[in-house]
Amino acid sequence: MTTAAALAAAAPALVVFAYGLATALATGLGAVPFAFVRTISPRAVAVANAVAAGLMLGACFGLAAEGTRYGAWQTIAGANLGVLFILGTQRFLGRREIRFGATGGVEARRMVLMVVVMTVHSFAEGVAVGAAFGGGMELATVITIAIAVHNVPEGLAISAVLRPRGTSLAACAGWSVFSSLPQPLMAVPAFLFVEAFRPALPWGLGFAAGAMVFMVFVELLPEAYEDAPRPAIGLLASLTLVAMLLFQRAL
Repeated sequence: MTTAAALAAAAPALVVFAYGLATALATGLGAVPFAFVRTISPRAVAVANAVAAGLMLGACFGLAAEGTRYGAWQTIAGANLGVLFILGTQRFLGRREIRFGATGGVEARRMVLMVVVMTVHSFAEGVAVGAAFGGGMELATVITIAIAVHNVPEGLAISAVLRPRGTSLAACAGWSVFSSLPQPLMAVPAFLFVEAFRPALPWGLGFAAGAMVFMVFVELLPEAYEDAPRPAIGLLASLTLVAMLLFQRAL
């Protein structure tokens, strides 16, 4: 194969990678609101946890709905695997001295879990971006824009957990982008081998949904209830959940 032919063959894959990278970079924008927050009290941490919980639950509905389009029982099975994954990760981290930047102990474990959960769920979104190119450039562009916009509140959810616990604004943006790096990495092979990847999509989407739901109810909301009135936290999480659902509906 000549150099020109090799470049021509590689060009579509480079475009797919660029689209996936754009969705990953969009996640970093979720840290921007925290540039305007100077002091973070325990009540503010509780509010941030409630916001993150609502955003994640809203995202889970979208993931589960999308997964059932490709296979209902596979999505459900994937969700159960996601719960088992978080249980196993909690047990693994609980036996070790965990540090996340300057934070240690239970808080560091919670921060690591958040990054892990959001990173794992990005694999499925990367496959979705790559598979979308099989339907043409127009479809791929629409799906990429939708996922990129959807990633901004996901970055906000990550930053809402990291920033109140002492993580710098730049690090919040960096970890947000890091959590979405599987998207460009998975988009290219999914584009090149779309038929091989398609059966795995409901498993991946269900896995992400299950892991995120479990994270919300076991880690985020219980901590939020400790530092703020339960009705206020429940209301805020519910309003954020509804807002996320409406946001996804608009996309």
